[in-house]
Order: sequence, then structure tokens, then C-alpha cells
Amino acid sequence: MNSLGEMSEPTTKRRKKNDEGSTRKTKKKKRELKGVLTTILFMDGKEKEEEEKEEHEKKKGMVDGYYSEVEESNPRKRNKVAGGGGGDSVSHRRVWVKERSGAWWEECNKAEFPEEEFRKAFRMGRVTFEAICEELNSVIAKEDTTLRNAIPVKQRVAVCLWRLATGDPLSVVSKRFGLGISTCHKLVLEVCTAIKRVLMPKYLQWPNAVILRDIKGEFENVSGIPNVVGSMFTSHVPIIAPKMSVSAYFNKRHTERNHRTSYSVTVQGVVDHRGVFTDVCIGWPGSMGNDQVLEKSALFQRANNGGLNLSGVWIVGGSGYPLLDWVLVPYTQKNLTWTQHAFNEKIGEVRRVARDAFGRLKGRWGCLRKRTEVKLQDLPLVLGACCVLHNICELKNEEMDAELLKIDDDVDDDDDDLVVEPEVALRSVSSFKARDAIAHNLLHHGRAGTSFV
Repeated sequence: MNSLGEMSEPTTKRRKKNDEGSTRKTKKKKRELKGVLTTILFMDGKEKEEEEKEEHEKKKGMVDGYYSEVEESNPRKRNKVAGGGGGDSVSHRRVWVKERSGAWWEECNKAEFPEEEFRKAFRMGRVTFEAICEELNSVIAKEDTTLRNAIPVKQRVAVCLWRLATGDPLSVVSKRFGLGISTCHKLVLEVCTAIKRVLMPKYLQWPNAVILRDIKGEFENVSGIPNVVGSMFTSHVPIIAPKMSVSAYFNKRHTERNHRTSYSVTVQGVVDHRGVFTDVCIGWPGSMGNDQVLEKSALFQRANNGGLNLSGVWIVGGSGYPLLDWVLVPYTQKNLTWTQHAFNEKIGEVRRVARDAFGRLKGRWGCLRKRTEVKLQDLPLVLGACCVLHNICELKNEEMDAELLKIDDDVDDDDDDLVVEPEVALRSVSSFKARDAIAHNLLHHGRAGTSFV
């Protein structure tokens, strides 16, 4: 037993020693393996960092290449860098704007650009265009900034006129002038606002007593009807279906005529013998009749409250308007007499002046014939600017391209084909008698036409 016990003690020590050695070897292997893993992870991280750096440099190079010409095109920045004054301390500021081409407008703005092409693009000659720019300069001119130069006045006016003349979408206008879409939209509204503020009081106003006397004489020479101071017409401008009050803007007549659902706003205008607007009422929903639009107009309110003296004079309208103390309309009942036929023929000559004026208005400014992108609340501003520009062109004797006059969009806007019972349209007994007297005088003084015979 003792010999076995003595033998077992060294054996136990040896085993313990072997176990400790094995543990040390295991720990050593773990340390070695951990070191290998750490090295691999470090190398992977290093490689990933280098790849990210290369990708960043690649993107930076692409961006620098895309915007480098923008910096080069800015004369202030170019001069600052070229002039030195700090060497490495000069920081290059990048202008984050999309590069666009304004080559077309730059060509138009040259003195040698053909007059006919200029007139075709902007609906007026260069002299008239520059006169408008000069009158609007104080209102629409902007100062240069450190980031970019201000858009010149001529280009601002040109953007607006092109948009009104063609009715093209803002995306097309943007490409044409090398400007952003939002910039073009802003310019159109700014210039239209300036036209309303600066030009409308000068070019679209009710005539004074001296001018009215001349207008009466000219209309009487045309028709034989005395004391006519204006010819009135109501037209419709197509719009995209509004989000609110859709039924109010629904245009039944255009829908039936075009065989597709149509929405519109109205433009009521009074013109003189030259076709120049002397009064406009813009923006009422297209479902309203001519008589309703007239009653909503400032002209009607001023005539009734004494703000505008229309005593003893006539504004001639179509059959869609009521017969008033100052509104003269044709006979509408069936089985007209010879005298009534003669009167309607002569009054039609006066009404034709307004109809033709609207034809030229819509011929010049194509935005009035297309469903516009302009917001409903901004339409009166834009349409009013078109009327003012029409007057300027008429007064400056600006010629129109014959193709622009070939418009059949509005031939029946005026409700002329409607037959209305006399008592419905009649609102003034004195006017009823005055119309009969005028018709009698036209026939018996040899001023009536005979095409109906």
C-alpha cells in the first residue's frame, strides 16, 4: 500500500504539470489566433477606407467638372481668382445652379436680328418692345448680388411677352430663355403686375369728354346710330377644371360645340371705334351669361351709382345683354319688321368692331386660346396685362401676321344666336322707345342697309 501511495503522488504531480502545460499552449494559440483576426480586420478596414476615399474623389471630380463652367462664366469670380491677392487663401465658391443655354434670347437681343422674326416672337416691333421696357424699368429692374448677376429688364419683359404670345408651358419657356421654370413663372407674374400698375392707368381707361365726342362721331359714320361711345363683347378663356366650384366654371356652350367638357372664365370688354379697350371686366365663372357678367362688372356699378356719367349715350351689345338706359341691343323677337331688320343690320356693324378686337386680342396672345397653367387667382392679372398690351399694339399700329387672325375659337361666344322674348331682356321702357326711334330714323333717312331685302 505504501509503495502504491508513494508511486501515485509523483504521478499526480506529473498529470497536473501536463494539464498546466496544455492550458498554456491553448492560451498561446488563442492569442495567436486573436492576433491573426485583428490583423485581418485591420487590413479589411484599411482596404474599405481606401475604396470609400476613391469613390469620394470620383464623385468630387464629377461635381467639379459639372459646375466648373458656372464659376468660369461668372466674371466677378473669374477676376477675383485671376487677380490673386492671397494665393492659396482665395477660396473657390461654387454656384449651385443648373447650367442652361440662353443662346436664343441672346440672338434675339442683337441689333441685327431680323425685325420680322422679332415681331413674330413678341407680337410687336423692337421699338415698341423697348418703349415698354423703358416704362417698366423702374419697377422691375433688380440689383446684382454676390452670387449672380440680375436678369436684365429686357429679358424679363421678353420672358413675359413670349409666354403670353405663345401660351407655351413654362418648361418650354425655361428652355427657350435658359432660365429655371420657377424663375420664368415668377418673372411672368412680376411683369404682369408692373403692367397693371404702370401701364394700365395710361393705356386702358375710360375716355374723357373730348375723346368721347370723337368716338361718337366715328361710330355714327360707320353705322348711322348716334351717341355710341363703345362696343361691348364678352369672350371666354379656357381653363383647367378648378378644384373648387367646378360647376360654376363649366361652359355649357363650349362643351356642346367642342364635344368635350370645357371650363372657362369670362372677359367682358368695351372698345372704341379703333378696337382699343376702354373698360374690361375679367375673371367671372364661365357658366354666367353675358347679362350676369355685366351686372357684376365695375362698369355697371359705376353707371348706376353715378360714378360714370352715361346719360344720353349708348354702349352697344349683343342679344345676350339686357336693354338698359345706356346699353343698346338688337331686336330679338321673331317676325321682325323691315325697320327692325334694318336696325339690327346697322347695330351689327358696331358690334363687329368689338368682335374683331377680341379676335386680334386672342390672335396676338395665344395664352387666351389654351387651357392655361396660371392659377385661377392670378388669371385676372395675366388677362388684364394681355388687354393692356393689345391696346399698346393697336395704338402703335403694330401689324399682325395674317395667320394669327385665323381664329374660329370665339365666333359664337356672344350669345348672338339666342332668341329672347322682348319682355325678358327689356329693363327700361324709355330705352325701348329710344331704340324704336333710332330704327325709324335709320330707315327713313336712308341709313339702313338693304341686304335683308
